[in-house]
Amino acid sequence: MEKTSSTAIAGISHDRDSIINLDHGDPTMFEPFWKEVGNSATVVIPGWQKMSYFSDPRNLCWFLEPEFANEALRLHRIVGNAVTDDRHIIVGVGSTQLIHAALFALASTEARQPVNVISAAPYYSMYSGIADFMKSGMFRWAGDAAAFNGDDNFIELVCSPNNPDGEIRDAVRGNEAGKRVHDMAYYWPQYTPMRRSADHDVMLFTVSKATGHAGTRIGWALVKDAEVARKMAKFIEMNTIGVSKDSQVRAAKILKVITDGYELPDLEAGSKFFHFGRCLLANRWQRLRQAVKASGRFSLPQFPSEFCEFFKEQAETYPGFAWLRCEDQTIEDLEVFFKTLNILTRSGRQFGVGPEFVRVSMLDRDANFDVFIKRISSFE
Repeated sequence: MEKTSSTAIAGISHDRDSIINLDHGDPTMFEPFWKEVGNSATVVIPGWQKMSYFSDPRNLCWFLEPEFANEALRLHRIVGNAVTDDRHIIVGVGSTQLIHAALFALASTEARQPVNVISAAPYYSMYSGIADFMKSGMFRWAGDAAAFNGDDNFIELVCSPNNPDGEIRDAVRGNEAGKRVHDMAYYWPQYTPMRRSADHDVMLFTVSKATGHAGTRIGWALVKDAEVARKMAKFIEMNTIGVSKDSQVRAAKILKVITDGYELPDLEAGSKFFHFGRCLLANRWQRLRQAVKASGRFSLPQFPSEFCEFFKEQAETYPGFAWLRCEDQTIEDLEVFFKTLNILTRSGRQFGVGPEFVRVSMLDRDANFDVFIKRISSFE
């Protein structure tokens, strides 16, 4: 049979008047929860407050708002996903700026060659762009960590749970002399069982995927080494002269609402954010697996059930993205095929693998997800 990559397979019915964009991981699925909690998550900042550049001049990270730092630590203690003792907190404009800051801090300014930045494929599609965008003489993208043949002059980016496939990962080059940055954006109970408190030299988190507030543009790093933390803070100082206090205050309030939902017994059950997120994702993953099985043309990763230390029960893994593989040999490029259904996805090529894979966001609004399921379920 002749292969096709641009024509829809016969038997698929879909509405060509609407385009469903599931390329980006815009976490709008959490909107109903925040609408329900209402004013308890509202922040009002008088015009005369938060005017100075400085939050705490005595702190290594002088632009870190103390209330945000306190609420981030409080949330980690409740969830149990990261060791926080003897750590420095660095706040950034989302995790993207923090990745840049970490690369700057870990790269040697005296090295004759740029340090190699690597990550195991399939790796987060933004890593290569982050490493190469500024054409820095300090670091450069060197691709798949498993295929890397260079010397010890490397920084491995370890995303766990991994974006795009949801896998829990350790460093591929963990026994070698290079340096490592652990991107923990999805290590929260709605996505994966909390197995243990992560304990790494540099760990990155983001409000975007923890709470759904991508537009607030706040991330934070937990850093062991004071000198690395100082260099990260210096990068952010030179890059943006600190981080918005208004965003930090809002993020602190959001984190407080989540933690209060678990610490204060008088609050209603509906105020438990991680329960809400896990329930919604569980429903979506169930529907997606049913549709994929019925189609016979795709496959999805399988995840074992594990004991979750947060929920205190066996729990499934429900990643924020679906890593779809095409099993139909008549389809050469799955991203192109989905475009014929007016579904925008992100090709496996951007993650260091082949075009038989696509990443699909599981985090969009209900209406868009419903259309997505309807379209991929329309095979005869």
